[in-house]
Amino acid sequence: MTKIDTLFEPFQLKSLRLPNRIVMAPMTRLMSPQGVVTDDVASYYRRRADNQVGLIITEGTVIERPVPTYDRQVPHFWGDEALAAWKKVVEEVHAAGGVIAPQLWHAGASMHPFTNEVLPGLIDSPSGIFLPDDPSARRDEPMTEEAIADTIAAFADAARASKALGFDAVELHGAHGYLIDQFFWHRTNLRSDRYGGDLSNRVRFGVEVVKAVRAAVGEDYPLILRVSQWKSVDYSAKVAETPQEMETWLQPLADAGVDCFHCSQRRIWEAEFAGSTLNFAGWAKKITGRPTIAVGSVGLNSEYMENMVSGKTSTPASLDGVLEQLARGEFDLVAVGRALLNDPGWVVKVKERRLDELKDFSNESLNTLY
Repeated sequence: MTKIDTLFEPFQLKSLRLPNRIVMAPMTRLMSPQGVVTDDVASYYRRRADNQVGLIITEGTVIERPVPTYDRQVPHFWGDEALAAWKKVVEEVHAAGGVIAPQLWHAGASMHPFTNEVLPGLIDSPSGIFLPDDPSARRDEPMTEEAIADTIAAFADAARASKALGFDAVELHGAHGYLIDQFFWHRTNLRSDRYGGDLSNRVRFGVEVVKAVRAAVGEDYPLILRVSQWKSVDYSAKVAETPQEMETWLQPLADAGVDCFHCSQRRIWEAEFAGSTLNFAGWAKKITGRPTIAVGSVGLNSEYMENMVSGKTSTPASLDGVLEQLARGEFDLVAVGRALLNDPGWVVKVKERRLDELKDFSNESLNTLY
C-alpha cells in the first residue's frame, strides 16, 4: 500500500459509511439570495459527489434566531422554502452516490472579516462583545437565560430537520469565534453565572447544545462538532493552553454526544503542544477517544488568510506529511477546503496520481468558482 492509498480506505461512524477519508470542508460562499440555496448550489455540491468526495460538509447554514449571521446571502436552515431547497441538495448528492452533512451555524457577535457588516437587531453573544479589547466596537446586552434556552432549542430543531431531510450526519459549528466558540473563549465570555467563569463552566453552553441535538436526532445519527483554538479576530488565541485544559474542554462535549471532532487549524502540519508532534486533531483523538477530522491548508502551500490578505497565489503542496499522520492513526479523516473549492476533480486526480494536474488557487479564481 502506498501513502496515497491510506486516503482511500473506507470509514464508518455509526450509520455513516464513507468510501474514503476525504471530507469537503465547509466553506461560506454567500450565494443564497435571502437565505435560500439555489439550483446552482445543488449542482455545486453534486459536482463534488460526482468526483468521489467521501463526505461533503455544507457551507455554514444558520439556525432560526433573530440575527444568526452577518450576511443576507448566508443560507438558512429553517422555514419551508429554505428546507425544501436543501432537500434538493440532498437528492442531487445522493443521486451521485455522495454523502452529505449540513453545518449548523450561529455567527453570534462575529462580523464578516472583510465587510464588517452587522445586520440590525439584538445580537446573541455570551457577553455582548464583538471585538475583544476594542472600545469602539459595538456592544450589546449579554444573552439572557431565556435567549440561551431558545438558541439551544433552535440548534435542536435544525438538527431534527437535517435528519428528516435525509442528510447523512450533522455538524455543529463551534469554532473560529462564532457563537458556541464565544462561550468557550475567555476573552468573549465574561459571564459570572453558570455559563461563565472557568473553562468547565464556559463549556456548558456547548454541552447543552450537543445534548439537545443528540436528543433530537437519536443515538445512531452521527454528530460532528467543529472546534478551533484560533479565532477570526485572533489567530494566536487558545481555549486550551495545555493537554489538561483541552481535556476539560473537549471531554464533556464527547460525553454529551459528540461522535467526531472536526479540528480546525490554519496549518495542519503544526504541532499543538510543545513536546509532541501531534496536531490539534491528534490531541483531540488522544484525549477523547473519538474519531477526528484534521483540516488546515491541505494540498496548498499557504493558509487561507495569508492567501486572501496578501493576494498571493497558493500553489499545490505535497501531501506526504498529512498522509504519514493519517497512516499512523493520529486522526481519521482529512478535510480539504480551497483545493477542492478550486477543483471539483481534486479527489480523482489525487487517487489517479495525476498530481501535476492540480491547480493553483488565487483570489482571481474566486470569481469563477462554482
